[in-house]
Amino acid sequence: MTITTAILLFLAGFLSSAVNAIAGGGTFLTFGAMTLAGLPPIVANATSSIVQFPGYVTSALAYAKEIRKDAREAIALSIISAIGGLAGALILLSLSNPSFRAMVPWLLIAATAIFAAGPFLRPTRNVEGAPIGWGGKIGQFITSIYGGFFGAGMGIMMLAVLGLSTGGDYHRVNALKNFLAMVIAGIAIIVFASGNVVGWLHAAVMIPGGALGGYAGVWFARRVPLVIIRSFVIAVGLLLAVYYFVTG
Repeated sequence: MTITTAILLFLAGFLSSAVNAIAGGGTFLTFGAMTLAGLPPIVANATSSIVQFPGYVTSALAYAKEIRKDAREAIALSIISAIGGLAGALILLSLSNPSFRAMVPWLLIAATAIFAAGPFLRPTRNVEGAPIGWGGKIGQFITSIYGGFFGAGMGIMMLAVLGLSTGGDYHRVNALKNFLAMVIAGIAIIVFASGNVVGWLHAAVMIPGGALGGYAGVWFARRVPLVIIRSFVIAVGLLLAVYYFVTG
């Protein structure tokens, strides 16, 4: 790994956590940077899960009180999410790099569209503490399969599914989302590590940048308009899609 590549990966990790703290969409940056660094698409996707995982853990810990209050729903949904995440990760490992690469631009376009629609997919306010019905559980299962397979846009999808199927305010739904994202990513990491498709050196360079970026996200949030951050992430997603279409 060259110094230039290491700097690129560190900055991508930094920016990824910063934009995740503000608007989400950091996976676009980590996946894109590792692609430019020469990692095969499956390895880049798997390694991105490693890089994002610490942020999921700290986010879940920040909502520990809300998660404990909703323990029954959290446990039920975590089982569903673990099964779905396992299925998605195994599906990814069953593909060859050329096959997955052919899917990547379409996945990026879909994830970018979901991210762009994020403000219109906010949770609804229903009865506080309402249980999640079968529709919500099925929706979460499908989302977790996607998350284990390709994580970009997973958080926004979960906010939409959980918000439409359960009650309470945004923080109840966001707490569940953070906890379930941690479960899905954790299961995927175990599968990817056992499948030997993780770029550990690249992850080691990016994780410290991500740790700093999480703190910097607060600074950016207070000084940079959200529309600029969201526009930047959408532009990155579209540019990556174009790159894969052109070079594929």
